[in-house]
Amino acid sequence: MTIQSPTVAVIGAGGKMGMRLSANLEASPYSVLFAETHPAAQARVQEAGRRLTDGEEAAVASDVVILAVPDVVLDRVSAALVPLMRPGAVVMTLDPAAAHAGVLAQRADITYACAHPCHPSVFCHRTTEEEHADSFGGVAAPQDVVAALDQADDDARQLAEGVIRTIYGPVLDVHWVTVAQLASLEPTLVETVACMVGGLLAEALQETVETVGVPEAAARAMLLGHIQIALTNTLQGAHTFSDGCMIAMGYGREMIVKPDWKRIFDPAELDRVLARMLRIDAVRRDAQLVQTTE
Repeated sequence: MTIQSPTVAVIGAGGKMGMRLSANLEASPYSVLFAETHPAAQARVQEAGRRLTDGEEAAVASDVVILAVPDVVLDRVSAALVPLMRPGAVVMTLDPAAAHAGVLAQRADITYACAHPCHPSVFCHRTTEEEHADSFGGVAAPQDVVAALDQADDDARQLAEGVIRTIYGPVLDVHWVTVAQLASLEPTLVETVACMVGGLLAEALQETVETVGVPEAAARAMLLGHIQIALTNTLQGAHTFSDGCMIAMGYGREMIVKPDWKRIFDPAELDRVLARMLRIDAVRRDAQLVQTTE
């Protein structure tokens, strides 16, 4: 007896993430349907040799529906497709903002999943040129994934994890958390903090070169090497900072970091930033209205 592989739909198959996920799914045992509405994105799907399917038809026919569309349209897209899905199917988003803010169309007889890649770690051991080139993940360098499920049984979880390991592969581990916990990781920990710090480092490099006058090659070499030692010292405990460095770090905190910065982890603050990201007046979770502030 032949066991039919699950069918997976990629909604938004011509976008940046849609193209990445589609490439991995195409090489998997899953039956895959590709849906896209934007003309330029449709052309990308077809240029990759993939046949387009209407989004509504894909939603009806699939066991897992991946909504690889921008967060700001997830309310509209889910409202159109979730009512058409099979009972017991899984709808998957790639970012927790919409799920935690309560903007996804709801049904009691389907499973809601969210899975976000961690991207290959700065401490990831790479041995091939392909692994070194894959800074984003999903091609050659291994990465972890953090995921959340709502109202799922074991079969739904197994189905979701199989798809997650495929779309983000090669995957080291899938870490299961709650939707609220995932939202505290993304955006709070990695976007509000880590990505902001990355932007600050780029600005500091530019200031060192343009205002202080340090040659760019020298400044860049010094910064990139010290980023690595800063991360290994603080996150892995590989070495200890010198006394002078500790004094300079304290001065940096006084000059750059607000004393009350940890309030970004307050749930109300998370709701405010999610509302901004989704371009809505307030989150809708549990009929709660949390107004965004500008």
